Amino acid sequence: MASSPAMADVLTDHRERLLEAMAHSVAAKGYAAVTIADLAAEARVSKRSFYEHFSDKPACFIALYELASLNSLQVLRQALDARRDWHTQVEQALGAYLAHLAGNPALLTTLFVDIMALGPAGLAARRRSTQRFADFIVAIAGPALGAEQAVAIVGGIHEWVLDAVERGRIDRLPALAAPGARLVRAVIDAQP
Repeated sequence: MASSPAMADVLTDHRERLLEAMAHSVAAKGYAAVTIADLAAEARVSKRSFYEHFSDKPACFIALYELASLNSLQVLRQALDARRDWHTQVEQALGAYLAHLAGNPALLTTLFVDIMALGPAGLAARRRSTQRFADFIVAIAGPALGAEQAVAIVGGIHEWVLDAVERGRIDRLPALAAPGARLVRAVIDAQP
């Protein structure tokens, strides 16, 4: 039986509210402390509605992680300015991306750290995210840049982000735009 357009809107609204509830809850008290009851209450839906969208709490968290990853990738895309040379665009885009990440320190910490605690499913989500960013870099840089080099660029930058998270220096993430841009340019310029 197909759902009506109105029912589809309700389901979409419930899913979005649950993801927002997950973002707010994990930012406020950490992933481990969040319960499905917390999520349902904050999203103003029933626990049954939660299970209509997600099989369990990790599935909801992974969906939030992937949504946050897509939003961050969109920030990168929007920061590109075709009127400028690509060397300038790299630093501009990285600056926008890193400022975006620094905008919500509690959520960033949870997303970057707790996704790895979810085992194979969390690792798979992290790999998908890394691959999306690497594909974006290859699309911008051209086919001369290999997929492996693009993954290394993303991995390197994300390790810098994780280091900032671990050291409590998330506010300093935007300062990584210049060294990050040098890294990207060095890798891309080294391609034959």
